[in-house]
Amino acid sequence: MHERAGRGDRPQSAPAGGTADLLVGVNPILEQLRRDPGALRRLLVARGTHGGATRVAAAARRAGVAVEYADPERLRDLAPGLVHQGVVAWREEAPAVDWHDLLERRPACLLAADQVTDPRNLGALLRSAEATGVGGVVVPRNHSARLTPAVGKASAGAAALVPVARVVNLVRAFEELKRAGYWVVGLDGAAPQSVFDFVFPELCVVVVGGEGRGLRPLTRAHCDHLISIPMLGRITSLNVSTAAALALYERVRQAVRQPGVNGLTPQKSGDK
Repeated sequence: MHERAGRGDRPQSAPAGGTADLLVGVNPILEQLRRDPGALRRLLVARGTHGGATRVAAAARRAGVAVEYADPERLRDLAPGLVHQGVVAWREEAPAVDWHDLLERRPACLLAADQVTDPRNLGALLRSAEATGVGGVVVPRNHSARLTPAVGKASAGAAALVPVARVVNLVRAFEELKRAGYWVVGLDGAAPQSVFDFVFPELCVVVVGGEGRGLRPLTRAHCDHLISIPMLGRITSLNVSTAAALALYERVRQAVRQPGVNGLTPQKSGDK
């Protein structure tokens, strides 16, 4: 384990405002209604929609959330480029948490994203993190995707479930984690050790790099372990969210043999 530098600045939550307080699509809104309906200010439903949008509207009414109807063009204007599925909701604030509060919870596993800037990738990372029992996601305050409607949509509702902490300096966060007993495990395509030959520690943070760049040199230098995913074809790398999912599920696979170990109790689940 490395010696830790001094305690860093306390991070701030991602700012609300603009489109950051919107939830878009059936699954993200249903998940928010299930988890904390009081955080929703109102729901906008496109006229003429059925199926999932109708279920969302009914669930919102039961929860006491105001439901309004509008032309589909209004929803497209609110969430440009996103498939809204006939529903858009306003949330009080984005689900960001204080870094030190997250650390004090001492989850068995965390996921750190080193400058992942594509909202769809961040959303997919949150979805995989939630599915594999990860206790929180850590991202740098700068050069990282914000918790926008695109992130919530890509996460299929996981953005309302997985704590996300923004830190001023990712390396300082690693040093605090190490002092708390965590091991920092980086995914690096050039690492000689395969993820399938690696035994995940009881307390760990899995680190993935940004799109096209991978881990930054300073981030890589502060990892306790570097592991890679074997590539058998001519393509030499995977999408960051796919690589993270493989590594996180390898950790789950190891835990399946000892249910309850590493904070995991695997259960059957289907695709959404």
